[in-house]
Amino acid sequence: MNPFSIIALFLIIGLVVFIHEFGHFLLAKKNGVGVIEFSIGMGPRLLSTVHKGTRYSLKWIPFGGSCLMLGDDNGIVDPDAEEITDKAHSLAEKNVWARISIIAAGPIFNFLLAFVLAVIVIGFAGSDKPYVQGVIDKYPAQEAGLEKGDLITSVNGSRVHLFREIQIYMAMNPGKSLDVTYVRDNQTHETTLVPKYDEANNTYYMGIYSGARYGLKWYETLQYGLYEVKYNVVTVIKSLGMIFTGDLPMTSFSGPVGIATTVNDMVEEVNTSMADESFSDRAMTMFLTLANFVVMISANLGVMNLLPIPALDGGRLLFLLIEAVRGKPVPKEKEAIVHIAGIIFLFIFMIFILFSDIIKIFQ
Repeated sequence: MNPFSIIALFLIIGLVVFIHEFGHFLLAKKNGVGVIEFSIGMGPRLLSTVHKGTRYSLKWIPFGGSCLMLGDDNGIVDPDAEEITDKAHSLAEKNVWARISIIAAGPIFNFLLAFVLAVIVIGFAGSDKPYVQGVIDKYPAQEAGLEKGDLITSVNGSRVHLFREIQIYMAMNPGKSLDVTYVRDNQTHETTLVPKYDEANNTYYMGIYSGARYGLKWYETLQYGLYEVKYNVVTVIKSLGMIFTGDLPMTSFSGPVGIATTVNDMVEEVNTSMADESFSDRAMTMFLTLANFVVMISANLGVMNLLPIPALDGGRLLFLLIEAVRGKPVPKEKEAIVHIAGIIFLFIFMIFILFSDIIKIFQ
């Protein structure tokens, strides 16, 4: 990796983790919960300072982070955090809905980050509205009557706002018959087609192409920012479903090594394709490319953290929701056993992803 790719990688991961932990931090403070330490990174502290009883740390390993709250880690406190060691500021003493808001804030802030960056990217570069830019001769789309300029609005009853939604639907439903609704000259039309298999590329094609990005009005930019977040959230949820049903391999997951490889590839692509462009144009394209990638990473992290897996935010939220329904918490010792099992599972899973990413590089 070149030096800029390494810097970009650390900035991307640092931003996504910071926003996630800041969500926990902000709602903890709003609910009067003492924050013992707010840290970015893992391992030994590189830089550290204490302010109003909270230690703020930057750690050596540039992955991960934490927002350690009073009463959230077996009562462990920092000796410098004397101002927040009283019981009234303990997370465990807050009502269940306050605790739910604090735990849910991390993933929610990841979705907010994805939305803000999506709006910025769309504001500068537009969005890939599902217009048909052209049709390929003797392919199903042409035979079904689709023409250049048609705006596809739904596929098999699912609303379509981005051209990528059509592409991902076909990738997840190869060869499936498509009921397509489209608009031409302000008139709505419907047609049905069956994608054609291409042996050379081992995939199915409708026979349309697009990929252009269209400028939007300011209010449309906000609207399409939401569509962008929705697209990433729905895609990761459907992908997870396909992994569990065996339609996608477990190696589809990527960890830090996979993210690093992707970031390096994007940086190299921009540098190569814009070698003759001005520095300002290259810098703007680089920013928009990486920002668009952060949209995906942040939305994915939000979804993954909401999964009901022990030790993740979603697992903790599940126990809190059970408490809200029962009117009393699950015994701490039983919850601890479940979370420990979750930590062991996540550790094994992370090792698997690490080796999978390394194998991908050599392949």
